[in-house]
Amino acid sequence: MPSTPTTDAPAATAAGAATGSAPGGDFSDVTRSDASLRRFLHGLPGVDQVGAEARAASLSTRSIKTTAKAQAIDLAIRMVDLTTLEGADTPGKVRALASKAIRPDPADASCPPVAAVCVYGDLVATARETLGDSGVHVAAVATAFPSGRASREVKLADTREAVAAGADEIDMVIDRGAFLAGRYLDVYEEIVAVKEACGPAHLKVIFETGELQTYDNVRRASWLAMMAGGHFIKTSTGKTQPAATLPVTMIMLEAVRDWREATGQMVGVKPAGGIRSTKDAIKYLVTVNEVAGPDWLDPDWFRFGASTLLNDLLMQRTKMRTGRYSGPDYFTLD
Repeated sequence: MPSTPTTDAPAATAAGAATGSAPGGDFSDVTRSDASLRRFLHGLPGVDQVGAEARAASLSTRSIKTTAKAQAIDLAIRMVDLTTLEGADTPGKVRALASKAIRPDPADASCPPVAAVCVYGDLVATARETLGDSGVHVAAVATAFPSGRASREVKLADTREAVAAGADEIDMVIDRGAFLAGRYLDVYEEIVAVKEACGPAHLKVIFETGELQTYDNVRRASWLAMMAGGHFIKTSTGKTQPAATLPVTMIMLEAVRDWREATGQMVGVKPAGGIRSTKDAIKYLVTVNEVAGPDWLDPDWFRFGASTLLNDLLMQRTKMRTGRYSGPDYFTLD
């Protein structure tokens, strides 16, 4: 059965028409001025709010069983950015979290590691030392996370310091005030500058979608971040509510799908905040497959930003393997 569209026309078509770009296209004409960028972003097809929420609700009713569920749980574990972003974080807590990231279930060597450990910049070196050459990445939040209220010079210094300490990935926050005021070029130029400061590290661009007010703004922010060179687009800091939601994530998945159609380039998606159960994680995986396609069912292109999700995934995994639940205190609390 064909899926229900949430817009009147694919955004990729609008992008191609607006830029005349071929695959791998050049958006320099669009980003040459605030006026041209505003014209492009406001020319993207609008989101049908009722249709988007209805389709997300429909996708959330899908269920998978037995072998497919076991595979989905292992995939979700591999997609977790295991996160601690508290003012009370200590080197000991980060070392314990990094050890858990490498071996989530000490009693089961077949359990895969997570994708990354996400920490504040001053704890990157601790995470890097503990993770070593395990293959688990170090992600650092930067650019005056979570508010984004700092000068560009401070944000760039924040980014460079985290990369110098060993961060493989930088999770930056956009200036929501500038975005909501329509200063799109300021936001675009800041993302470009942060990406340059990242050097070899990958850049995830956080929108804080709960503050963007409309689904249309989520779509605009998605395209803005992709045009600026973000490797991932991310819903939230996890510090405000609502954080990640299925309709918002679906709109971002539509954006990366349309971006690849317009440019030939893939961009990842990371929902973060409020995803706590295996049941919810599987809903997101179903949505990824149905909206963006199976190419995104890979930790290189989809992540969960979470602190408590991993334990529920581990409990469900143990249940499927042994036939009985382990109590919530069986695994370490993060």
